[in-house]
Amino acid sequence: MHSIQTSNAPQAIGPYSQAMVVDGMVYTSGQIALLPDGSDELLSKDVATQAKQVLQNLKNVLEAAGSGMDKVIKTTIFLADMNDFATVNQVYEEAFGNHKPARSTVAVKTLPKNALVEIDAIAKV
Repeated sequence: MHSIQTSNAPQAIGPYSQAMVVDGMVYTSGQIALLPDGSDELLSKDVATQAKQVLQNLKNVLEAAGSGMDKVIKTTIFLADMNDFATVNQVYEEAFGNHKPARSTVAVKTLPKNALVEIDAIAKV
């Protein structure tokens, strides 16, 4: 078991790792639309722009773990507003292409930094 830490994704904003690798599996922490440059501001107030950055962050963490988007088995999407489901779904489909991991999507009251979307993943190494 080992933790993943990459400068290609935002640093953890709490006492957790960007991801953990255990027995050939990668478990990522949730990603929000922060930039990897260490800025503390969300990229945008637009859910599509946030979703694109979230998925880029997720991709970068997976790659740092020796995995990739094509090896994702399951994701969980957290939305601040379920009315954004269709928009996020479109961005998600672009990011994953023909690969269709299992997925859950839930609406939550609030997300860290008042983000509009957060996504985590489980993948094979």
